[in-house]
Amino acid sequence: MGMVVSPNAPEEKFPGLEVLMSEEPKREQWASRIGLVLAMAGNAVGLGNFLRFPAQAVKNGGGAFLIPYMVAFLLLGLPLMWIEWTMGRYGGQFGHHSTPGIFDSMGKRRYWKYLGVFGLWSNLVIAAFYLYIEAWCIAYAGYSLVDGFRETLPGDFYKSLTADSDTSILTISGFGLSMFAVCIALNVGILSRGLSKGIEIVSEIGMPLLIVFAAILAARGLMVSPENDPHAVASPFEGLNFVWEPRFDSLTNPNVWLAAAGQIFFTLAIGMGSMHCYSSYLRKDDDVTLNGATGAWTNELCEVVLGGTILIPIAVAYLGLSAVQEKVAGGSGFGLGFMVFPTLFNHWGSLAPAAGFFWFGLLFFAAITSSLAMGQPIMAFLQDEFRFSREKSALAFGVMLIPLALPVAIFNQKSFFDEFDYWAGTFCLVVMAIGEAVLFAWVFGIDRGWAEMMRGADLKVPRFFYWVMKYVTPTLLIVILLASMFEPKVGWDGYVAAATSGKPIPAWDWSSNSMVGKLLHYDLPLKANATPDEVAFNKNLKIVRTVDRLAMVAAFAGFAWLIFVAWKGRTTEEDITVP
Repeated sequence: MGMVVSPNAPEEKFPGLEVLMSEEPKREQWASRIGLVLAMAGNAVGLGNFLRFPAQAVKNGGGAFLIPYMVAFLLLGLPLMWIEWTMGRYGGQFGHHSTPGIFDSMGKRRYWKYLGVFGLWSNLVIAAFYLYIEAWCIAYAGYSLVDGFRETLPGDFYKSLTADSDTSILTISGFGLSMFAVCIALNVGILSRGLSKGIEIVSEIGMPLLIVFAAILAARGLMVSPENDPHAVASPFEGLNFVWEPRFDSLTNPNVWLAAAGQIFFTLAIGMGSMHCYSSYLRKDDDVTLNGATGAWTNELCEVVLGGTILIPIAVAYLGLSAVQEKVAGGSGFGLGFMVFPTLFNHWGSLAPAAGFFWFGLLFFAAITSSLAMGQPIMAFLQDEFRFSREKSALAFGVMLIPLALPVAIFNQKSFFDEFDYWAGTFCLVVMAIGEAVLFAWVFGIDRGWAEMMRGADLKVPRFFYWVMKYVTPTLLIVILLASMFEPKVGWDGYVAAATSGKPIPAWDWSSNSMVGKLLHYDLPLKANATPDEVAFNKNLKIVRTVDRLAMVAAFAGFAWLIFVAWKGRTTEEDITVP
């Protein structure tokens, strides 16, 4: 029988432990530092950089949005980035490459590994709808290249691809399903090749091409002018100035701060477990501070500089600022990117096919470098805990994905698609981030965590972040989660106006976009004069939403059961958790 070591047992009492931990098992590793950084950046750089960020900036005051955005990046983004890199590298020394094992290696109680379920579950559920959008990018890129949007409206092409409808629960498109299948097969095939021969190669090709495509579009877009283009109604610099010019009029609006924090989560892929997984393949003394910061800065380059210079300036040049604000008022930039941009590129004459291909090509590269990062943690879990081969684990990921992905493609997007996006892609990311921040700073201990982070560091992180990680980041995360659940019945603008004028504070209610609001279907209001068809659609939609929530619960329970089985079968030597 081996010896079970308590998490708090001092190392010197077990002379054989140092030898045991120093004998690092053979495992996959990154082939190069640049490959690691590009893979990490590719994990973070996604559709949100080029579609969601510009729309969020427009909806939240343009330049006013950038101030809370940068504050959120400083107090949430960078600290959590370093926390996840450090946790991943630490857990990797024990052969753990997914969050259940990584959290278990750092926690003092056995239940911490079950928090790690989020690092598997979120990736699977997000991939189920994210790969669907990725398939659209492939289809749009190919159709743009043959100049198809010269004759076909983007909206008509989109309907042929998705069978989208405002009145039908079932939306089945053979074309869309076939593209979806191709996309799933492509991801599974790349993942089966491993880190260095699969993910790293795609990142080393995809990320530079993405930046080149974006730079070309940004430069060409800024050349549009009413003086040389009869279709232009304004200068693109009007849109650029709106995004970049500092404003302070929206800083008292809590919605702007919540939106900024939400965008940081969305864009950096925090709370998903993919960053833990990628960094777990580092060696014990490999740098995490400079690598982590470089990945974050690369993401910000793609988002703020490139993303902020393409969508809004070009759209403003041809539509005008007020029209653009109206189009993104209730959306996330999707409408502009997929429904409007192909038409705008037609004004570029012979360059239109290439411009459309570049635009949807960069969206595809942004998407696939992120989707590969969603599959890797699940595969790593199966390889570590069940000794699956690389190929078998990739196939298992595909098999797990299909039952969730298929309903996304065949049901109305207000059901599985939107629900997966909210629960896995928004709400649960914050929940997991709160858990990992508390685990790192208060359970593992901020002193141990800081020492672990700074070991082998090529970048000396200012001591300021020690206190941020311990107090500010966990507190802000909890405040954000709670603040997102409630809203004044008169809206935040009305609340701020009342509070600043000394008038009675208005009544509060559950936010329609909060956890409780979603469960109560506040986001599915029915008009007083709704037609019988609209009433029936609303009723059926609520039924389908109940089904998709049960599917998510079942997937979560399935991963929890796999973790229970894996840990139940561990040998006593594998129970050693802390060096």
